[in-house]
Amino acid sequence: MARPEKHSLTLAGHRTSVSLEPEFWAAFRAIADYKGMTINALAAEIDADRGIERGLASAIRVYVLRHHMGQG
Repeated sequence: MARPEKHSLTLAGHRTSVSLEPEFWAAFRAIADYKGMTINALAAEIDADRGIERGLASAIRVYVLRHHMGQG
C-alpha cells in the first residue's frame, strides 16, 4: 500500500483532515457513490456512529472493510 494521503472533509460545518491510504480513499468514494451520498455525508454518518476511543480515519477504514465483507 502507498503512504496515507491527507484530504479535508467537512463534518457538521467544520473542516477536518483525514489521512487514509489511496486504496481506502478509492473504496470510500465508491461506497459513497453506491449509496448516492457525498463522501462528506458518509464521513459524517461514520463520525456520528464512532466511539470516542476510535479516531475518524480508523472508523472509516473499519467501515470500508465491513462494507466489503458484507457487514455494512
